Amino acid sequence: MKLMTALVNVALNLSINMDNTQRQYEAERNKMIGKRANDRLELLLQKRKELQENQDEIENMMNAIFKGVFVHRYRDAIAEIRAICIEEIGVWMKMYSDAFLNDSYLKYVGWTLHDKQGEVRLKCLTALQGLYYNRELNAKLELFTSRFKDRIVSMTLDKEYDVAVQAIKLLTLVLHSSDEVLTAEDCESVYHLVYSAHRPVAVAAGEFLFKKLFSHRDIEDDSMPKRRGRQSLNANLIKTTVFFFLESELHEHAAYLVDSMWDCASELLKDWECMISLLLDEPLPGEEALTDRQETALIEIMLCTIRQAAECHPPVGRGTGKRVLTAKEKKTQLDDRTRMTELFAVALPPLLAKYSVDAEKVTNLLQLPQFFDLEIYTTGRLEKHLESLLRQIREIVEKHTDTDVLEACSKTYHALCSEEFTIFNRVDIARSQLLDELVDKFNRLLEDFLQEGEDPDEDDAYQVLSTLKRITAFHNAHDLSKWDLFTSNYKLLNTGIENGDMPEQIVIHALQCTHYVILWHLAKVSEGSCKKEDMVTLRKQMRAFCLMCQRYLASVNTAVKEQAFTILCDLLMIFSHQIISGGREILEPLVYTPEASLQSELLSFILDHVFIDQDEDNNSTGLDDEAGKIEALHKRRNLLAAYCKLIIYNVVEMNTGADIFKQYMRLFNEMLSDLGPGFDRSSSAFCGIKELARRFSLTFGLDQLKTREAIAMLHKDGIEFAFKEPNPQGEGYPPLNLAFLDILSEFSSKLMRQDKRTVHMYLERFMTFQMALQREDCWLPLISYRNSLQAGGDDDTMSVVSGISSRGSTIRNKKPKPVTGKRKLSEGTTSLTIVWLNRDQSMQTPVMMPSPHLTSTVMRDTKRLRPEDSYMGVYTMPPEQQQPQPPPQHHAPPQTPQPHHHQTPLDYNRRGSGLMEDDEEPIVEDVMMSSEGRIEDLNEGMDFDTMDIDLPASKNRRERSELKPDFFDPASIMDESVRTTHFLGYDAFQR
Repeated sequence: MKLMTALVNVALNLSINMDNTQRQYEAERNKMIGKRANDRLELLLQKRKELQENQDEIENMMNAIFKGVFVHRYRDAIAEIRAICIEEIGVWMKMYSDAFLNDSYLKYVGWTLHDKQGEVRLKCLTALQGLYYNRELNAKLELFTSRFKDRIVSMTLDKEYDVAVQAIKLLTLVLHSSDEVLTAEDCESVYHLVYSAHRPVAVAAGEFLFKKLFSHRDIEDDSMPKRRGRQSLNANLIKTTVFFFLESELHEHAAYLVDSMWDCASELLKDWECMISLLLDEPLPGEEALTDRQETALIEIMLCTIRQAAECHPPVGRGTGKRVLTAKEKKTQLDDRTRMTELFAVALPPLLAKYSVDAEKVTNLLQLPQFFDLEIYTTGRLEKHLESLLRQIREIVEKHTDTDVLEACSKTYHALCSEEFTIFNRVDIARSQLLDELVDKFNRLLEDFLQEGEDPDEDDAYQVLSTLKRITAFHNAHDLSKWDLFTSNYKLLNTGIENGDMPEQIVIHALQCTHYVILWHLAKVSEGSCKKEDMVTLRKQMRAFCLMCQRYLASVNTAVKEQAFTILCDLLMIFSHQIISGGREILEPLVYTPEASLQSELLSFILDHVFIDQDEDNNSTGLDDEAGKIEALHKRRNLLAAYCKLIIYNVVEMNTGADIFKQYMRLFNEMLSDLGPGFDRSSSAFCGIKELARRFSLTFGLDQLKTREAIAMLHKDGIEFAFKEPNPQGEGYPPLNLAFLDILSEFSSKLMRQDKRTVHMYLERFMTFQMALQREDCWLPLISYRNSLQAGGDDDTMSVVSGISSRGSTIRNKKPKPVTGKRKLSEGTTSLTIVWLNRDQSMQTPVMMPSPHLTSTVMRDTKRLRPEDSYMGVYTMPPEQQQPQPPPQHHAPPQTPQPHHHQTPLDYNRRGSGLMEDDEEPIVEDVMMSSEGRIEDLNEGMDFDTMDIDLPASKNRRERSELKPDFFDPASIMDESVRTTHFLGYDAFQR
């Protein structure tokens, strides 16, 4: 291909020289007879003839290489060769567009867009980008664009992210050529990718969105004064961004939209002066004002732009963390923080005053001071605006009881109360005054509320709840230990237990507030400068509070029980034996180990509130909408995760993990009873259980030695459960619960290597020899589970069916290792092999018949072996199962493999390359030429049904008749393309 590229370069130079020679000849011939130089004319004619001969020779050489090499190698079995071919033809079309940029050559790139290898598809897109970048070539690409546009649009969702990125960039270049090429549906399929979790894809989609929606902006005349605020040119563009954000109906993802457009539209997104004007100023005459919903979206986008400018890193889920900024980026960050502080220090109080009653708007606006450069309040003489801000925050606290608003106020006070800034004293005084009033009011209201007895007034209950909400929100970020909130909250909780009629929300917030009291007290004790009496007090308060939470686990209110359970799990985790790690032995008196009764109640809570039927949960909570169901599911997952942490860190007994795993068996049984034994393993119900099993397996951590016994027992019980119910149709059909092995395989990675062998041998007890040879889809759970046990396992007792990889690798011999029952598995542990395999060998299993230990795993038909690679094993097949093997055929048409119930005899003293590791599709030699032993084909007659390379005629040459097939005529391209498309698995020309 590089040789062809060099020849194309030579041909291009010859074409240029011929054109120059022709112009010189025409100029000389057009002179008057007296001034015409005949000798020069003869020299020019001779030179033109020589160049013509050279060009004809180059054409012949290029035709030979193109038809003899490229036409075959662009569909080679090796992806790297296909990628090289496409890359080079892209160079030819870009370098010598007059000769190569036509449909006869573009079709090869279009066909290869369907290649199964991502690297080849990537080369196609990059080659096309080089062509579309040159707008002068757009006219020659119109037919190609109309034919393959849909394929390029679909590649924006390619499973390879690099391919998807380049597909979006190519569509952006297509957009530059003409706005009419891409339809509205094509553009919408790219628009939604701005919310992709993969940042390069999102950024490419953001650039496409910006070029499509914002490219038609009017250029402001430099001689005219620049308009600012809502009169600026950016005002309409910002409104367009808001409209797009609202139409996408993904309101909680504004940060992702801003991050996607940040690289290409940062100037627009950082026009905060215009945004403030749109929110505060009155609309211009004839201008339509923003609606309430649009104002909410604009405030959210404005907050995201400020966060992006201040933090300089992508939102959560789009990056690995904060990156190191360059000097230029640091300077830009400082300049942006200074500018935003100067703008919003003045504008934020009026904004809060205007939207003070709107909880969603206020919550977003209150987060702005967290990104300020607070020193500017002093250096910029903006103290009066600080006073106005504090006054507005105080009024918002008094107006609202919404948790999000109160927590935003608390965080704002925390951000402003930084001791390194001179404004600390002023803000601290305002905060202390507010908290003094809140605590005094709470104590006064609580005393009256508790004295009312069994019939509390609703207004008094509301006053207590609203005040408690404010205190709890502030206690989350501020240390309120000096107000002694534990005594009042404990009295409130104790009264609720005794009377049993305490309002639900009061109990929930009292539990949360007391939890914060304990944590702040622990933080102070952990500093090491506390008195002994403080540690004794903390120990008493912590144990008393844990007992109180345990008592609330028996509450009739579900929300109260969930709150008590979550706090209990957190406290047990915090005050476990882990608290003394890291040189904190001084905290040993605080270690708290839960009693057996508490452990039992925690497990019962999980079994009663997490592993419940989805419909039952929806009926109990009254949720009918899909969002409510998802929220309930997340809550149940969080409860389970909180409890699983206690299992992982040995806070509760490890054997409770088995009780959790039994619930997966129960759910599997329920699903089996609903769907029947022949259910679809890709159904949402089965995939949901498998996903839960995967998440549960992750909770066992990386210390395999610690969880060794528990994991082994999970596999033992799971295997017995899978083979428990035989199929009523006979032994030739899989057991009813066999699909459970798919779920059990999620826990195989947690087995130690030695234990995988033991579990594998235990699995073989339940299998017959015929089971190991089954290949139907219904046996795939068994195949995949055995694969998971063999992957990375020891080879002491395993043999794998020998096979040949797709690259023609030969069978490898490995001398088997002797199996000894006394082999040391790991230091300090007992071999599970000895424990499991030395049992009573007469154990009855529901399906198993006496059979040899067959441990090979078959994923698909064993590939045909060459005669020199065939072998005979120790087991011979019965005569009725043996079939004559056809001789190897290198040019036979591909056949669809049929399921077999037999295979090549096994040799247990040999080990092949491992079919488990060979997942590539077999290469059928007549479909695609392999790169081995085919060089001689290139030297044959080259009677290929392809076009000749026809270099463009110079002005003195006669136009040749082109022998190029019709670009879109299936009959004309079938001879040379049908086999390629068949191999790649795409029916591009039949759709």
